[in-house]
Amino acid sequence: MKLDWKACFRIGVSVFLLYLCIRYWPKAADILLAAFHAASPLFIGCGIAYFVNILMRFYEGHWFSKTAAGIAAKSRRPLCMIGAYLTLLIVMLLVVNLVVPELVSCIGVIISAVPAAIESIINALLRLHILPENLTEASNAVNWQAKIDQLFNLLTASAGPIVNVIVSTASSFFSGIVTALVGIIFSIYLLLGKDKLAGQCRRLMERYLRPSWNRNILYVLHVLNDCFSHYIIGQCMEAVILGTLCTLGMLVLRLPYATMVGTLIAFTALIPVAGAYIGGAAGALMISVSYTHLTLPTNSRV
Repeated sequence: MKLDWKACFRIGVSVFLLYLCIRYWPKAADILLAAFHAASPLFIGCGIAYFVNILMRFYEGHWFSKTAAGIAAKSRRPLCMIGAYLTLLIVMLLVVNLVVPELVSCIGVIISAVPAAIESIINALLRLHILPENLTEASNAVNWQAKIDQLFNLLTASAGPIVNVIVSTASSFFSGIVTALVGIIFSIYLLLGKDKLAGQCRRLMERYLRPSWNRNILYVLHVLNDCFSHYIIGQCMEAVILGTLCTLGMLVLRLPYATMVGTLIAFTALIPVAGAYIGGAAGALMISVSYTHLTLPTNSRV
């Protein structure tokens, strides 16, 4: 094997960079972490663009002809992209509209059932002789003023940390909103110029990679894209079918919260393996709470 000065220079630079990474690894890790946080909106934008592109390709393949010319050809990409984003936005608004009102109703049922549940628990504890029979005398024996003063002092002492937590939560919330907006804007740029970007990446790989490496990398990327896109489409179809069947079955059986539980199951079914079970458990809990409220005695309800 013949070594020239270029190969020796590359080996020397690689060894030197490896030594710097090992020697100053904490600082290098901090720099990499800061760079990752700075580029997180771009990664989020790439993820959004990948998911939206699946629906966008469907619109491009079925609603617009590739042989179209003139204004139709120029408007094909923007219209398909707008249609994909509007479809996802409508689905999200529909989910919120179906879940939130009935969720508020369910929370109201739970809150209204709390006094009766507390009363039943107290009666059970009295029957088991765990609590004193005369709770009034026991409560009068407590120095409530001292307890209130202790609580006030505790809240006053922890006012600073509470304010810090509120400020940190608010800053994290607004930072998340800004990150999401930047990611959406970046995804729009990616979707509008995806053909040009793909061509530039392909030419860059052909220029700096060997032909065998280039073919292998393109094959792996093609297989990954094909597998992930089909998996996402299959999960969405399964979620829609499962949520629709659950809603129809609950409507036939006249169970409460049919649309909310069906939508919740459809949404959680996107989680692999355990998603549908999580949605089913949450729906069963809400239905059981509703029937428990209905079976309570009339004089114990609020």
